[in-house]
Amino acid sequence: MMRFLFFLLLINISFSQKKPNIVLIMADDLGYESISVNGGKSYLTPNIDMLAKKGVRFINCHSEPICTPSRVRIMTGKTGKKNYLDFAKLDKNETVFSQLLKEKGYKTLIAGKWQLGKEANLPNHFGFDEHILWQHKLPRTDSVGHDTRYPNPILDVNGLTVNYDNGSFGPDVIVDYINEFVKRNKKTPFLVYYPMLLTHCPFIPTPDSGDFDPESKGSLEYKGNPIYFGDMVNYMDKLVGRIYNNLKDLKLLEETVIIFTSDNGTDAPIVSKYLDGEMEWGKGKTTDNGTHAPLVVSWKGHTKQGVIDSSLIDFSDFLPTLCDISGIKVSKSFDVDGISFLPQILGKENNKKKFIHTWYYPRPYQQNISGDNWGRKEFEWTRNKIFKLYSDGRFYNVKDDFYEKNPINLEKMNKIQSVNYKLLKKGLESYEKITWKRKI
Repeated sequence: MMRFLFFLLLINISFSQKKPNIVLIMADDLGYESISVNGGKSYLTPNIDMLAKKGVRFINCHSEPICTPSRVRIMTGKTGKKNYLDFAKLDKNETVFSQLLKEKGYKTLIAGKWQLGKEANLPNHFGFDEHILWQHKLPRTDSVGHDTRYPNPILDVNGLTVNYDNGSFGPDVIVDYINEFVKRNKKTPFLVYYPMLLTHCPFIPTPDSGDFDPESKGSLEYKGNPIYFGDMVNYMDKLVGRIYNNLKDLKLLEETVIIFTSDNGTDAPIVSKYLDGEMEWGKGKTTDNGTHAPLVVSWKGHTKQGVIDSSLIDFSDFLPTLCDISGIKVSKSFDVDGISFLPQILGKENNKKKFIHTWYYPRPYQQNISGDNWGRKEFEWTRNKIFKLYSDGRFYNVKDDFYEKNPINLEKMNKIQSVNYKLLKKGLESYEKITWKRKI
């Protein structure tokens, strides 16, 4: 009888051990220098700063230079040379983190910006039980040319087009949905993937700006007015706080890993005060002001407080990390490039990642969008914390030469330069046999 009761107790324990919830927040067009805890002096980000003080702040995380490549990379765990199709597309044949977590019993939500294909069933195909999205089935503007993401937004909610024409603000509508989703699913493990609308242009007033117009149908200008960028950063941070406070009120902080990052550098023409100087916008550029992403992870009771981690991390590392958190073993057949950084989240050392590989060619088949000239050229490089090597032979010390103005003379390298050059050259060679081909 005692053995039977002990057996029942073991069963009860095994079923009661809930997998950790995951909330992955990815801001849009927000450089590393925009976060005050990172040394930013232009904007207020108290909620993100708070998460950093309660958890781990990573100072060497890199995205792609622009949005779709980052979104594809973070969801698939692969360098773009293996799976990238074209701007605003995600290959339906790829396996993404939401599919893997859904298969293991997670309730899954994507909320925010989509920009990965217009087919109606794509969010469900990629493993999301629910979605509230902008730029999914509809373009970014209405028939008159108003941007539809901010005041009185038009969103795709679980397959239905909803016009929120009651004076609401799109980012608030989305966070309202996120918080309700969390309340409905608090007893089951859940994944919330929140690719934010903010702080992408058009730069417009927020409800906290004082001149927000609840009657507005959205900006008719692509860029808007850059004087509002600071207000948008502040409001973005406020939304992070709303999500955190909802988890706190529901007593879910110890069960929930909160991750905050951004898809690429700040957009033109923003120049921000940073440390003892200024940082110019970098969106679309292959220099560090285009790729250096903020990354903060907080998990109450699991992360040590106020840790600063200098590990080399890139967006391909997120899929294996989310799987590691949720106890999922990633099959070698997925051919991911990323390495889990869960050990660093838990305060352990992890020196497996020696370099980052990036292949960047976001718009090989499309005409320029919104008058920009990004993505009409192919770039490939490997990098570590200090050095960066392009496939055309340009070699830089990006720590000392941030804007890559002075390539290192390969015939006059010192010992440290030579060692790093050989490491990064070997990294490039490991990807030489991969030939990018358009798959659609």
